[in-house]
Amino acid sequence: MADLVREQRFDVFVDNYAFAFVESWDADLPVEFPDGFDAGVFVNAFPGRIDVGSAGNTHTAAVTVQVWGGAPPVEDSAGWDAQGEAGFASVSGDVAVWTPSLGRTDDLVELGGKGAWRVRVHGAGRAAVAALRESEEPVVGVERYLVQFFPAG
Repeated sequence: MADLVREQRFDVFVDNYAFAFVESWDADLPVEFPDGFDAGVFVNAFPGRIDVGSAGNTHTAAVTVQVWGGAPPVEDSAGWDAQGEAGFASVSGDVAVWTPSLGRTDDLVELGGKGAWRVRVHGAGRAAVAALRESEEPVVGVERYLVQFFPAG
């Protein structure tokens, strides 16, 4: 069984239905976030970038990021509204969190090594956050994510 190496929790400001995980050394990426973002896709991969599509336009999501030493156990799908998986290559071993309006945030995921990774993304609270789209009150923690990075192969 794979070991959980690290777990980090972030409050991520979501706007325009999106946020992303982007290679920290982002100067040479062929497609900058949010270029190419597709709101209809839950998890969309680009070189050095993983886009996550939210069900809410503007809100703060609760995001838990885990780094595993191998493939983590499969999560029970009953607890999640959406799931996706993609490949990710890191040249620095660090991944920054990005949003469309803020750009790169101060949140940094420490992978502990560069190379080829897999990323599993699970989302919950999507219907609830979608129902609050017109809310004039701050929407915080309604939509939740579990993001798992683990070595590819």
